[in-house]
Amino acid sequence: MDSVTKVQPPTKLNEPMPVVQTWNLGKVYRTGFWLNQKLRSLKDCSLSVYQGETFGLLGPNGAGKTTLLKILLGIIRPTSGRGVLLGQPIGRREVKQRVGYLPENAYYYDYLTAWELLEFAAGLFQLPKHIQKKRIPYLLDLVGLAHKTARKKQLKKYSKGMMQRVGMAQALINDPEVIFFDEPMSGLDPLGRYQVREIVLSLKAQGKTIFFNSHILTDVEQICDRIALLARGELLCVGSLENILGRSDVYQVIVKGGTQKDLEPWIEGIREIEHSWHGQLTGDPQEFMVALSKMDAQLLSLNKARASLEEYFIEQLRERGLTTSQ
Repeated sequence: MDSVTKVQPPTKLNEPMPVVQTWNLGKVYRTGFWLNQKLRSLKDCSLSVYQGETFGLLGPNGAGKTTLLKILLGIIRPTSGRGVLLGQPIGRREVKQRVGYLPENAYYYDYLTAWELLEFAAGLFQLPKHIQKKRIPYLLDLVGLAHKTARKKQLKKYSKGMMQRVGMAQALINDPEVIFFDEPMSGLDPLGRYQVREIVLSLKAQGKTIFFNSHILTDVEQICDRIALLARGELLCVGSLENILGRSDVYQVIVKGGTQKDLEPWIEGIREIEHSWHGQLTGDPQEFMVALSKMDAQLLSLNKARASLEEYFIEQLRERGLTTSQ
């Protein structure tokens, strides 16, 4: 299989290279006392993740997100299909030196400090001491744990948010090309989610390729270039938020007063409903407000036209009859 599993080169000169590619990946677990029962966790999963993008794999608990991530990392083997990571078949040992990983429920030696944990992680990658001395302070500063109190505190005294941040730091110790985060915002309060989101955005600004799983859809809308929706082991859709949800700068408006002729340059698909004008705004909202005052018209409603990611996801589940408990 290794001899035929190759990354497809870009078809255009400036097209980014895929760092992750899968073709019809599937995973079936055997359960029961005699292992005679089959549980399909992943079915025919095909996707690509490109260099420098932030990719979110979304879905409810039990959708198969962690299974897919562990297959990509070579932690478990697929039952069917194939894939590549950084140009090599998944599972290759040499590729793991170029990858960072934060599991959903990470466990660390609780008597270590953040500095000692990063030293331990650096030792696993055989990083020279002179690199560690620069890399560890940089990472602690990046995740907001550089101050003396946090740096010298034992991990058993860390909050959930602090543990997530030090976990991100250990995932970055080897300066990886692609980073995998498994549910990085799960169980965090709003402040913790904000802090983790800011770290992901800073990594994105550095051009890192980030692949993460999540079921917290509102956070994903702010940081992802592309997403995939997964439910019961099946990919429902893959694409950018703009392609899936529509443009974020389009507004639906309702106006009272004025004439259809005056409003048509501003409102696309204008129609009259119960003595008010309805349609889609085509210009700048601020300029439209100024124009309304000159028309002797009143704005009743101005809302973004595209649905939220959460609304879209629930709609996709309902269409496929997947809203019942898994």
